[in-house]
Amino acid sequence: MDFQPTQDQRDLRAGVRDLLAGRYGREELRASVDAAAATGRSVDRALWRELGEAGFFALRLPEDEGGVGLGLPEAVLVFEEAGRALLPGPLVATHLAAGLVAGAAEGESVVTAFDLEGPLVSHLGEADAVLGADGEPVEVHAGEPVRSADPLTPLARVSVPGPPVAAGPYRDAGALLTAALQLGSALRTVELAVRYAKEREQFGQPIGGFQAVKHLCAQMLVRAEVARTAVYAAAVTADPAEVAGAKLLADEAAVRNARDCLQVHGGMGFTWEADVHLHLKRAWVRAEQWRTAAQAEEALAAELLAAAE
Repeated sequence: MDFQPTQDQRDLRAGVRDLLAGRYGREELRASVDAAAATGRSVDRALWRELGEAGFFALRLPEDEGGVGLGLPEAVLVFEEAGRALLPGPLVATHLAAGLVAGAAEGESVVTAFDLEGPLVSHLGEADAVLGADGEPVEVHAGEPVRSADPLTPLARVSVPGPPVAAGPYRDAGALLTAALQLGSALRTVELAVRYAKEREQFGQPIGGFQAVKHLCAQMLVRAEVARTAVYAAAVTADPAEVAGAKLLADEAAVRNARDCLQVHGGMGFTWEADVHLHLKRAWVRAEQWRTAAQAEEALAAELLAAAE
């Protein structure tokens, strides 16, 4: 059996990367941060509609319902690219809402969800709809703003009955797509660290020539590739335990790689002008979405106990 991406899948990934490179590069990222600080909003509606036109949100919607008709493996590749670009907004929830909320598939609507404990909701102030614990739209009134680690992920606390996130395929899909976003960020911070290690010189040579820096970059690559394997495998099997494992590994890769990337950059990495801190802050928030590390560990432990019986 061939587990390599098909040519169509590689073309899909390349197309999304080109789209985001042209529409959401570093200048646009920084402009989003400034706009969010001024207005509390981070979703570019024009770009959101472009993503809809490109099939980003309708990717898994059947063709007879106006979608693209692809599956989780293709969605994972697309979300990986969004994670690389640090594209802000409730991408996962809007993708899951395609076919449920009018305009979500086309990018005309921004949809968020109860994907955090608390219950907390991201991007509530700019969302047109909110998905409840069962994946169906629910009515939510204004919430209380909560300070967020990520300047591009505004949070609000709301009062609603019932658990914030349900179990089942809806939650698993959300967790896997979030893991794909984390994977993209982890891979991107590897690139940032390696590039800086080649450019920055100390004692007359690039810092990448020093063993300590080599080890950091190598460890980052290993984490990212292990997470990639887990995420891709879970996309093929859609097994809940494998999804939990993929989320656990992708969260670890995104957070620890961003920290190591900061270390490679040294003092420069801690400045506001560097982009590394944005990857770390986003990784912290995503690690709490859909399935936390503790919840993933419990799911894996339950699977192991069931297999041992």
